[in-house]
Amino acid sequence: MSIFTHVTVGTNDLQKARSFYDDVLKQLGLKRIADLGETGSIWGVDAPSFFVLHPANGAPATVGNGITISFEAPNRAAIDAFYAAALKAGGKDEGAPGPRGWAPNAYAAYARDLDGNKLAAYCFKPA
Repeated sequence: MSIFTHVTVGTNDLQKARSFYDDVLKQLGLKRIADLGETGSIWGVDAPSFFVLHPANGAPATVGNGITISFEAPNRAAIDAFYAAALKAGGKDEGAPGPRGWAPNAYAAYARDLDGNKLAAYCFKPA
């Protein structure tokens, strides 16, 4: 079992980022598997693994802004518990538990830790 579902980095120039990562990641056997309009793109082998996106908050991408560390959850209940525990411990809401439309059965929650790092938990199993 892997502890990560994917890694995300931010960009201020999506077209340049797409070209860069298409070239660089194909050396590792990865390919661009989806484009999210002008929001970003996703690379992987058989599943999404690496995302390059414009930061969702509209601010410029910087080191850390646009980066999300996403952990694999065994089920949706664990995601609900992850989110509740993060908020209870003083974390900040970045996206309540619920379906995410970019992949079949994607269910997730987002929170920031006490230092502002963006965390997520994902499950891809049906309800």
